[in-house]
Amino acid sequence: MRVARFHAPGDVRLEEAPEPSAGPREVKIRVRACSTCGTDVKISRFGHHHIHPPRVMGHEIAGEVVETGGEVSGWAVGDRVQVIAAIPCGECAFCAKDQMNICPNQVSMGYHFDGGFAEYMVVPENVLKVDGLNRIPEGLSFAEASVAEPLACALNAQELVRINPGDDVVVVGSGPIGCLHVRLARSFGAARVFLVELSRERLDMAADLVNPDAAICSEDEDALARILELTDGRGVDVAITAAASGAAQEQALPMLARGGRISFFGGLPKDNPTITLDSNLVHYSELTIVGANGSSPEHNKRALQLIADGKVPVKDLITHLLPLDQVLEGIGIVQRGEAIKVTIEP
Repeated sequence: MRVARFHAPGDVRLEEAPEPSAGPREVKIRVRACSTCGTDVKISRFGHHHIHPPRVMGHEIAGEVVETGGEVSGWAVGDRVQVIAAIPCGECAFCAKDQMNICPNQVSMGYHFDGGFAEYMVVPENVLKVDGLNRIPEGLSFAEASVAEPLACALNAQELVRINPGDDVVVVGSGPIGCLHVRLARSFGAARVFLVELSRERLDMAADLVNPDAAICSEDEDALARILELTDGRGVDVAITAAASGAAQEQALPMLARGGRISFFGGLPKDNPTITLDSNLVHYSELTIVGANGSSPEHNKRALQLIADGKVPVKDLITHLLPLDQVLEGIGIVQRGEAIKVTIEP
């Protein structure tokens, strides 16, 4: 079978590999869709300390069961499934407190286990142990189901930052995750959602799809001044930084109204993880800053249902559908910012 394997930074190869078989407590799937994201770009360029090559990449996975291990129950050949990406241990103190997304023993598809840029893959016992294999609802395509994983991460963030009906929300960053945040905030009842982006081209592409209440190009105008103008000087109730940018975090904080909340969704580069913020602004305006790290298996289930119910549409966000033979081209498209969502169909 064909796979896309990471061998070293800058060395991702499309190559032949033996077709895997399911172990006694595993499930084998025919991969039908595996969406790409910025993390795939980072892995292909710089590697990752959890990846010991060679490793099949891809972690936003949907497919069809073709084999089940002898000790597996509840799954059958032909079942349509979506696979979690981040896999908690299910046993530590954090998992016991239902904080599985910050499990210190977490492992991941495409990192510790071979991922979905392949014709076939094995869903490991670790996934089944934490109920991380989800049935795709009828009528939902494999490509749409593969977007449940990033939506699950957005869902975790928005629940932590508490978007309430009637809130004004600003999302900084108009990539695929920013687009998901816009739509998810609306599903939570946000009154208005504003979108801020440095790149005019990328902003226009996203805004044409998700129709924010205002699309603000921070390269062309003062984004803070525009947000204050739109809110009559009050500021927004919630800000979400959907970009791996310290400048975005610094820019978004003063956009908040008194009592506002901000989600630092995008993690910063490991070699530049610090920002400067006005602590008195946080103090006197009683602002709340929350982090957001991945998602739990339960978030994945609920994200999949949000897509299936039409509360968070994703079909139009998949701007490119490519075969496995074009996966390297797809990663390049993501790197250049020429798409919202690129999905590989092996």
